[in-house]
Amino acid sequence: MSAAIAATCIGATPTFAQEQAAGGLEEIVVTARKREESLQDAPLTMQAFSRERLEKFDLTSIERLQAATPNLYVARVSNGSGAQITMRGIGASSATSIGIEQSVSVILNGAYYGQGRVLNEGMFDLAQVEVLKGPQTLFYGKNATAGVISLRTARPTDEFEGTLRAGYEFETEQTRIEGILSGPISDNWSYRAALRWSDMNDGYYSNNAVDKTYTYLDPTFTPVLTEVVPGDTRNMPQEEEVIARLALAYDNDSSLSALLTAQYTDVEILNSAYNNIPFECNNGFFPAGQNGSGFECGDNFAVAHNRMPATLAAEMPFARSNGDLYNEYDSYSINLELDYQLTDNLALNSVTNIQENENNWALPGDFANVDNGIFATEHATWEAWSEELRLNSQFDGPFNFMLGLYYQETERDFNQWVTFGFASFNDAAPPGLEYTTYNKQSVTDGETMSAYFELVYDITDTVTISGGARYVDETKDSFFEQPYVHPSGQGALGWAEGRLEADQSFDEVTPELTVSWQATDNVNLYAAYKTAYKSGGFSNGAVLSFENQNSVSDFTFEPETGEGFEVGVKSTLMDNQLRLNASVYQYTYEDLQLDYFDSAAIVFITLNAGEATSEGVEVDFEYAPYALPGLVVRGLVAYNQAEYDDFIAPCWEGQTVETGCNAELPGIAASKPGQDISGQPTGMAPEWSGSLGFTYDGELANGMGWGVAFDALYSDDYTASALGNPFAGRDSFIMTNAAVYLRGVDDRWELKLMGKNLGNEVVVNGVLESAGSRNPAGGPGTHADLIGFAGVPKTIQAQLTYNF
Repeated sequence: MSAAIAATCIGATPTFAQEQAAGGLEEIVVTARKREESLQDAPLTMQAFSRERLEKFDLTSIERLQAATPNLYVARVSNGSGAQITMRGIGASSATSIGIEQSVSVILNGAYYGQGRVLNEGMFDLAQVEVLKGPQTLFYGKNATAGVISLRTARPTDEFEGTLRAGYEFETEQTRIEGILSGPISDNWSYRAALRWSDMNDGYYSNNAVDKTYTYLDPTFTPVLTEVVPGDTRNMPQEEEVIARLALAYDNDSSLSALLTAQYTDVEILNSAYNNIPFECNNGFFPAGQNGSGFECGDNFAVAHNRMPATLAAEMPFARSNGDLYNEYDSYSINLELDYQLTDNLALNSVTNIQENENNWALPGDFANVDNGIFATEHATWEAWSEELRLNSQFDGPFNFMLGLYYQETERDFNQWVTFGFASFNDAAPPGLEYTTYNKQSVTDGETMSAYFELVYDITDTVTISGGARYVDETKDSFFEQPYVHPSGQGALGWAEGRLEADQSFDEVTPELTVSWQATDNVNLYAAYKTAYKSGGFSNGAVLSFENQNSVSDFTFEPETGEGFEVGVKSTLMDNQLRLNASVYQYTYEDLQLDYFDSAAIVFITLNAGEATSEGVEVDFEYAPYALPGLVVRGLVAYNQAEYDDFIAPCWEGQTVETGCNAELPGIAASKPGQDISGQPTGMAPEWSGSLGFTYDGELANGMGWGVAFDALYSDDYTASALGNPFAGRDSFIMTNAAVYLRGVDDRWELKLMGKNLGNEVVVNGVLESAGSRNPAGGPGTHADLIGFAGVPKTIQAQLTYNF
């Protein structure tokens, strides 16, 4: 292993001199199949990001990975699970349900993180990131139906090293400071401590809220109080962040190694709905019907969200006393990894994880600056602990195996309070709920037990067959309760007080088979059959309604499954100057889990889509010519067709019989008509996407170094709606990132200037209809205004790093 590779594996950044000595392409070691192997030997489609590449563009979050990964869309969402991660068109329309876990699993240091709020976790000081595409159920278990994002933080080092880093982002006036210390404690023990603090004085998005008058009505619709709230014009999100991580490593140089990692994250922002932009409106302005006080609707990094009225803020649980909209996320995790060499031929691996997070927010429930609007607050917690054991053989002969056991316990606790203008006061309500339209709470206790195996047999010196299966048994015990609903809410919209309980059990066997052929020393071909499975669940954040949801079956949803194949080739050519890989895939999914927001009845409903297929071709390359040392060019082109084969979906608000609202909607809300969108694309599924970029590292005569990096991501046009809304179409775009940097001798210091999304592209990663925004007077077919979950606009950041 070269010095550059070794440095990458232990978490240190290789110096320019090491990279030059390595020559050609650097070998990439991955753990996609729960064992170390070369990227070119791993028989699956994936992208691997080294520590150096991650730092070049500051790709230190799951959201930022989107800018370097075609066919990956990451949406930050204000409510529900907090995120929507879509890969190859699978995973869209899940964010608004806190009960749906992601179809793209997020793995941090070998442990599964099942909540979308993982976007807030501290993903800095990373050693490597692997993005695995397509089902990965055998090695990663439940909820890896569309793929896996596996992140590995930097390990403690055997020699002392330290890093101080300060950065300033000009667009948002964000200051960020990081400190890292790593080194030995004794012959067998070492440590790594990392701390990040950041403070944003401005924001990505402008707020165009104007003065509003809020009137509180009692159950007889009689005004009891009127309050004027000045317009809030502060830019958002004004994020404050503190992340601390401590890692301790033990290695006795013989049989046992251990890595204990503890992490704490605290993130607070101004308004969790800061990126919910109105991008498609009936009359070009949002919100409609607001007496000319709306603002221009479209591709603008702008919203109109006012503070809560003071009277309401003083009464609503988890509201800020000054009425500020906010989101506060706190989490901690403890992760223990053990590797024990039982014998010369058998190794035992263990990953023990404890994680807990608490998320509180206050937001405008209509995402608009409307008269007598909707406000909501939420308090939610997530607790989980898990244990995974793996026994791996290391025989010299043709046969090897892996045996694994996995156990997890989880608890999700959800509480929410909502106030509507027309049902906003009741002096007969329970104490503390006098200004609440409805209060809902829900708990789900989960238990997962899983066993899996893989058998590997070398048929010849060049042909290997590997196969296995995973068995999953999962139970979820849930209840949903609306202990209070304002009388006007019960009458006007049919919301109900009451309680529902569900005890769910799921089990599944998911097989996988792969054949690989080392055709030459530099060419590896493979074919794989894979299956996918994500357990069913309970819609914790729905609304109990006489009209739409009045039974347990309306709150539960079925497992998501899939199967298909992948054929690929991986090659290293031109004397290790060119890495060229290609794959063809087709996967068919049944019962995709989707969340539907009925903007007329103002309820969330989780449902299953009948059948969808994701198929395509992907080609990637990396070129490092000997003739120009320091230059690396990389690119990827992907064709993906993801569409529904069979799906009767809910109609979009305002859809008529003539425009397709003429089918019978099965299961949920059966009294309502639906639309047949079979043959239409799934959400977030452009047919063509790709990336192209380069890095160049040079050396000055005095021993200092310099470099430049550039990446461009292309996406074809797509729909942001997973439910066939024709107004949610998005145009193609190109997103560009660039960096220039100057390094001191032996990489002692580095000064860098980074620009991300330099074209200021508005990338919408998901959509929902705005509650009550459709104007019936507009005529048949008038649609609800659409709210998009938009990404980050252009940012320019200067950064100074000092290594010691």
